[in-house]
Amino acid sequence: MNVANLLRAGTAILWVAVVGLIVLAVLRASRGQKVGRISTVILVLALVAVAVTSVSAGLVFLQPEQRGVVISAVAPKGYREQALQPGLHWIIPFFENVVTYQIKTQTYTMSKTTGEGAVQGDDSITARTFDGQQIYVDASVIYKIDPEKVVDVHIQWQNRYQDDLVRAQSRGITRDAVSQYNVEEVVSTKRSELAKEIHDNLAQKLSDNGLILVDYVLRNITFTPEYAASVEQKQIADQQAQQAKFVVEQRKQEAEQARQVAQGQADAVVINSKGLADGRVIQAQAEAKALDLIARALQNNPDLLTYTYISKLAPGIQVMLVPNNTPYLLPLPTFGPPAQSATQAFPTPAPTPLTLPLPTLAPTATP
Repeated sequence: MNVANLLRAGTAILWVAVVGLIVLAVLRASRGQKVGRISTVILVLALVAVAVTSVSAGLVFLQPEQRGVVISAVAPKGYREQALQPGLHWIIPFFENVVTYQIKTQTYTMSKTTGEGAVQGDDSITARTFDGQQIYVDASVIYKIDPEKVVDVHIQWQNRYQDDLVRAQSRGITRDAVSQYNVEEVVSTKRSELAKEIHDNLAQKLSDNGLILVDYVLRNITFTPEYAASVEQKQIADQQAQQAKFVVEQRKQEAEQARQVAQGQADAVVINSKGLADGRVIQAQAEAKALDLIARALQNNPDLLTYTYISKLAPGIQVMLVPNNTPYLLPLPTFGPPAQSATQAFPTPAPTPLTLPLPTLAPTATP
């Protein structure tokens, strides 16, 4: 509760009462009535009102977000060098007064959009880039008064610090920073670098004058209609170029895919052919080996071929037709008498080839 305000309210009530009693006394006196007691009450209330007024004039209560600069008629410099801190304070009534300053965070916005900024209408910062393009910058400066430098702010700026310091410095520093970059850098690649440069320079300027920069917000950047149209056309051209590049890359990928498919098919044909050739070689090697084994078997047992031939004949066959003029040689064993004993003087004759003549079929007479 602000005690100083309560005292001021009580003082006002006392003075109203004194004035009311004075009016009442005048009316009674005009009617010839006695006013002695009322005069005494008026005198007492007037003395009390003067005392309370003096006390209330000397009491100052400051909120936590406030600091007070004491302007003094009795101080050598005309002010106290130390600012009043939050709480209740006593000053010399009628010889000193207090100027209050807010140390809480404040925001000053400069915007192109009506109603967003501190100034009505278009209050954006007009700046020109290094390559001569004109742009419009919307920005917000978030700051506060340094509690340790409130007296200095009062001496240098009083209540003009927002318009004459914050506004003027932020607009000038923004223009200087923008002039060092090309328009494309401001918009895209170096926007954060631009904002940081403005923040650092503005923070130094405000600190030198008793303010603390909390943040500098680069809200928006707009262009002239002519440049905006050219940027839009460039973006469209870039998008079309990107689309064409994408189509080319897609065609390259499709061609590469087709080449890989063809290469795969060719490789498959080669592998298949190689497999078939290897199979033929293996089969030929197996047949050669089999023939070699058969040749060895025949060499060791000549009758094996005759046995194999006979075993392939159908059972019960008695007649065979062979060409008439071509002898059909088949070394068959001789079915003769039993072999002579070992004491027989003559050796067993060798088997002779069997010749089977094919009978000549005479044509049948036609009746």
